[in-house]
Amino acid sequence: MMLEIRNVKKRFDDVQVLDGISLDVEKGDVAAILGPSGSGKTTFLRCLNFLERADEGTIVFDGQKVDLHEASRVEISAIRKKTAFVFQNYNLFLNKNVLQNVTLGLTAGAGMKRQEAERIAGAALERVGMADKLKSYPSQLSGGQQQRVAIARALATDPEIIYFDEPTSALDPELIGEVLSVMRQLAEDGMTMLVVTHEMDFARSVSNKVIFMEGGKVIEEGPSKEFFESPKEARSREFIRRLRSNGE
Repeated sequence: MMLEIRNVKKRFDDVQVLDGISLDVEKGDVAAILGPSGSGKTTFLRCLNFLERADEGTIVFDGQKVDLHEASRVEISAIRKKTAFVFQNYNLFLNKNVLQNVTLGLTAGAGMKRQEAERIAGAALERVGMADKLKSYPSQLSGGQQQRVAIARALATDPEIIYFDEPTSALDPELIGEVLSVMRQLAEDGMTMLVVTHEMDFARSVSNKVIFMEGGKVIEEGPSKEFFESPKEARSREFIRRLRSNGE
């Protein structure tokens, strides 16, 4: 098992946002995290990568057990070296071009020499179809192109797992396909991914596992095909019925 997540809890003031989330992720899994807005999906991902500090919970990553609440800087750094995070809103540096955005984490973050960082960044940008935009700045790119650069930045660090937080939610409808196409190719290449998404076609056709959340809890978890064709829980069945009535 690559990643074992146990009993993750998080409260904001009087609201219990995460209420004991547990999940196992195997190498090569593409796990789609689904659920209505406010169900805790994004907070869950952020806690796994220490962008938020969980109140309780543990993870075991490649055999290393870490307390999500008590983790030290050294432990957090060790986990982050194995992971990457793709945000909703790209988080690119507007004053740096595409190549610089991808190399920055390698040179400033990992101490890599510029020539080697540019070689790795170039390969990552080629992988997402952005090799012809090395000198372009974010303001010169579409939203879909910016998100592909963000994915290249994640790939350049050679992560064992990538967390995607609704990577298409900020995009115009006609740009969503180009980002999902890149993610579909990553899945085919064997990249392990945890994906918070509202894109049901992606969840059906690309993910191998669905985690359906509501109210900070996992309501149902299982193979994607089974979830969409014969969900076990009443709340899951209602969710699927609404999707079908909306033509999704």
